[in-house]
Order: sequence, then C-alpha cells, then structure tokens
Amino acid sequence: MERIASGKQSTFPCAACKILRRRCGEKCVLAPYFPPDNPHKFATAHRVFGASNIIKMLKDLPYDRRADAVSSMVYEAEARLRDPVYGCAGTVCHLQHQISKLQTQLATAQAEILKLHLQQANLVSLVSRLYKSGEESEPFSSSESDPQDNDNDNSADHNNDLFSEDSDPMLLWEPLWP
Repeated sequence: MERIASGKQSTFPCAACKILRRRCGEKCVLAPYFPPDNPHKFATAHRVFGASNIIKMLKDLPYDRRADAVSSMVYEAEARLRDPVYGCAGTVCHLQHQISKLQTQLATAQAEILKLHLQQANLVSLVSRLYKSGEESEPFSSSESDPQDNDNDNSADHNNDLFSEDSDPMLLWEPLWP
C-alpha cells in the first residue's frame, strides 16, 4: 500500500514493524505475512514466540513454506493464549475425544438399524407363514357342524402352526421397539 504525501512516495509499515516501532524496509521478512490492516495477527504471535524467533524461523524456511509457517504460528499462539498449559495439544485431544464419542454413537446407530432390519425380516417371515397357513386351511362350512366348534378347531390348528418345531417361538415375542 502506498500513499503520496507532499510529492514523495512512502509505504505503510507492516503490522510487525508498526508494533515493534521500527522502520519497514523493502526487504522486511515479516511484511508479506503480516499486512498493516491486521495488527492483531502479529501481536498474538509476538506475545507467544517473540519477534526475533519469528524472524529466525522464517529465514530458515524456503519461501514457499513461510506462509504456512506463519499461519501455524498464529494458530498455535492463539491456542496457547486460550489454554496456556496444553495449547494446540489440548484442542487435538478434545477433538479426538469427540471423534471417539461420535464413532461410538455411529456404531450404536448401525447396530440398531441392523436389529430393526432383522426384526422386520422376522415379522415379514411370520406374516408370510401365517398367510400361507391361512390359505391352506379349508374354508368354513356351516352346514356340517356348529360354527363355534369350527372356530375353535381352526384356532387350535393355527396355534399349532405358529409353534411348530421349525419356527422359533422367540421371534413371535421379540419386541419391535426397545
């Protein structure tokens, strides 16, 4: 950013030089990463790491990695100011704990879905068997016997079909919802 004052061109100092109250030259290492419109970014990193350490770290890195290093330093500084003991490690630990809880909830939900699918399959099988057993029985004939006796006989046969050896009685009594 440039401004024109009384015919001379001058540049605004970067946020780092402004906070450190020094002259910002063309070869300022901090200028590309700490623009003058965001002084809080440098102030946070400076409070935790110090200006000389930030400059040393940046000089030791190749140009293409410096922007990532600055964003990492600022993030670590903000985390360190929020949590002086654990810093970023506390955040990572908290997030891992949340992941663990969510994975447990996901596994529980998947088990519940599987249980419901099995219950549905058992219910469909039971209904199918009941429907087939109902089709195989003889239709009601009122001319030969008393209708009440015939109902009792059909219900007894129906109960025998439900509790035959090849059917599982627990399937009948398993609740659909816990």
